[in-house]
Amino acid sequence: IILKMGKACAVFGGSRGIGRAVAELLAQKGCRLAIIARNLDVAQSTARNLGAGHLALSCDVSSEKEVQKAFEEMQRNLGPINYLVNAAGINRDGLLLRTKAEDMIAQIHTNLLGTMLTCKAAVKVMIQQQGGAIVNIGSIVGLKGNSGQSVYSATKAGLVGFSRSLAKEVAKKQIRVNVVAPGFIHTEMTAHLEEDRLKKAIPLGRFGEPHEVAQAVVFLLESPYVTGSVLVVDGGLQLM
Repeated sequence: IILKMGKACAVFGGSRGIGRAVAELLAQKGCRLAIIARNLDVAQSTARNLGAGHLALSCDVSSEKEVQKAFEEMQRNLGPINYLVNAAGINRDGLLLRTKAEDMIAQIHTNLLGTMLTCKAAVKVMIQQQGGAIVNIGSIVGLKGNSGQSVYSATKAGLVGFSRSLAKEVAKKQIRVNVVAPGFIHTEMTAHLEEDRLKKAIPLGRFGEPHEVAQAVVFLLESPYVTGSVLVVDGGLQLM
């Protein structure tokens, strides 16, 4: 039974970190969510914690078949998707000379190809309902670069070029595409970093919290005249 309440939102990588914070904020605003992650158990517990009426799905975003299957499930359970957030990402840091080709490919597949595939599936649905909004989670590293993160940086820089081009393609269909580029945020991905040393380089003097990035994501989803933009959420890191 499809309840006609709130907007239907797909959050890829919605089971933890920034994705989960976005899901929590959208749920508070009355949206119906699909939490999509590789690990179904974690996705289910996240969806349960959001309250009733949300969906949990397992999906490897780098597989077009799995992405299509996920969108069919969402269509069946939530109706057509209004909002798409791509927060699924991996990083395998290391100097380029020490990076194996399979680690390069894994990051490109999840961070870049995965987002292209979910966007392709979402745009198909959004064209039929004359509108929608997409936010892709990039990184300040994709704009500034960072030693030891050349491959990760390339995937996140790629997201910017992809999102801006897609924004031009689909604007006539009233579909908006934007990017949020976070700096250092407290998530599992940054847990291994030397925070005390790094926060000296951040003008606001601290790492950000996932919910602070989520506010920026929701702002872009809800802003009807913003498309093709990159919103940096980094405590001023890029100023340094």
